[in-house]
Amino acid sequence: MRAAIGDKVVLLTHHVGARERKRTAIILAVEGPNGEPPYLVRWEDGHESMLTPGVDAMIEHYPMETAGR
Repeated sequence: MRAAIGDKVVLLTHHVGARERKRTAIILAVEGPNGEPPYLVRWEDGHESMLTPGVDAMIEHYPMETAGR
């Protein structure tokens, strides 16, 4: 998985008996080499944390001029 600052991480969460839930975060910093995790992210609620995405994650890439929308 590779990402850049301004890209969006989308996590799909699955729980038995519950509907699928989507969480998104904007990548603020890339700590791994060549765009690899871990990433410093800001979640929808404004909380910031380090994230190493799992198999249920995908990266939405954005050009630098639209980053941080």
